[in-house]
Amino acid sequence: MSSVLRPAATGHEPSTDVTYRPISSHLAITPPVSVVIPAMNEAENLPYVFKTLPDWIHEVVLVDGNSTDDTVDVARSLWPKVKVVEQRGKGKGDALITGFEACSGDIIVMVDADGSADGNEIVSYVSALVSGADFAKGSRFANGGGTDDMTFIRKLGNWALCTVVNRKFGARYTDLCYGYNAFWRHCLDKIDLDCTGFEVETLMNIRVVKAGLKVQEIPSHEYLRIHGTSNLRAVRDGLRVLRVILGERSNRRALRRRTRRSPMLDSVRGEAS
Repeated sequence: MSSVLRPAATGHEPSTDVTYRPISSHLAITPPVSVVIPAMNEAENLPYVFKTLPDWIHEVVLVDGNSTDDTVDVARSLWPKVKVVEQRGKGKGDALITGFEACSGDIIVMVDADGSADGNEIVSYVSALVSGADFAKGSRFANGGGTDDMTFIRKLGNWALCTVVNRKFGARYTDLCYGYNAFWRHCLDKIDLDCTGFEVETLMNIRVVKAGLKVQEIPSHEYLRIHGTSNLRAVRDGLRVLRVILGERSNRRALRRRTRRSPMLDSVRGEAS
């Protein structure tokens, strides 16, 4: 298939000329997709992560957080063409920002390295983006989603923080603090990321709404971490998320006046964004 359909010009053209090609029965074409995996001492979990990644992915970017185990070697053995980059800073926000900068694909997917995410779901995220969304946001609480890894207290906290964001920014999220998301690369120009920790996901969710980008939630199932323990601390990180929410100014009136069109649909029509 020739490379006929392309996203509208955004100033971030892919570094390689990769054609769109069929990847599934319900997604006929896809642009180059980069998967970013932040990892620190996740050598035991990476086999479970990589085995579910679709083989049509353009590139995998592993962001190594100064691992002291065989994380990098395991990643290279599992995906020989993996792009390994050294994390700047110490937190998850630092890792994701480092990974985003290293991506060359038109679409970027965020996947945790603990084995809790199913890579087979990526096709649903990419389908949403190709169909017109700017940002595909995973949700454990949308119809069809689920989680094996949240205590009642964490669910309550997530619900409360999500409610605040929805009311303050006019969003309609069912889940807030979840790291499985995908977006067109041009979104990075509109959501300047300037936080270092787990709150980066909340910041992204807020700023895509403030930027007037089209968001679609994707039902996703979160599995238990397979090996090791999480660095997430519910109270500490919940307070950091709350500070991010309160620190962001709402612009709901401006959003109501905005209209946006799909980058993919514009490209089909031969129009520029």
